[in-house]
Amino acid sequence: MAKKGLLNQYLLQLQHHPLRTKAITAGVLSGISDLVSQKLTGIQKIQLRRLVLKVLFGVLYLGPFGHFLYIVLDKIFKGKRDSRTVAKKVVLEQLTASPWNNLLFMVYYGLVIEGRPWMHVKTKIKKDYPSVQLTAWTFWPVFGWVNHQYVPLQFRVIFHSFIAFGWGIFLNLRARTMALTKAK
Repeated sequence: MAKKGLLNQYLLQLQHHPLRTKAITAGVLSGISDLVSQKLTGIQKIQLRRLVLKVLFGVLYLGPFGHFLYIVLDKIFKGKRDSRTVAKKVVLEQLTASPWNNLLFMVYYGLVIEGRPWMHVKTKIKKDYPSVQLTAWTFWPVFGWVNHQYVPLQFRVIFHSFIAFGWGIFLNLRARTMALTKAK
């Protein structure tokens, strides 16, 4: 009964305060994803600064960006959900939001979370961004299709945030594997 009450409260918040609720949800899921990533990559003591900065990225950027992105896409395509329109939404999202989000995250992670100088971040982006984006284009379109085809507008950021939870863990594990390979 308590779980149903929490779900109802969440849905009520989503209805009355959609932007705030999506931002908080994205932040919480970004934080949990980072906690899992830290544990899976062998970090013994939780890096609290990193965790807080990942939560802030979710709250201040991912949630709001997704909120407005899905509203704009629905306005452009007049809320249609036929296969042809969904394909256009997915292609548009993959050619605009996906490259932007991955680039922005890499810049944020390097400059803010890791505190590296711009020249180091720029070098890492030049080296790693193409493979990150290509991997994103093999992973995200399927979930984008499901999101645009089957998920109601008010739940799209939440669905995306849950998938991003797994994507974030994958990227952290991949980065850790690449670092270990280079160290050998």
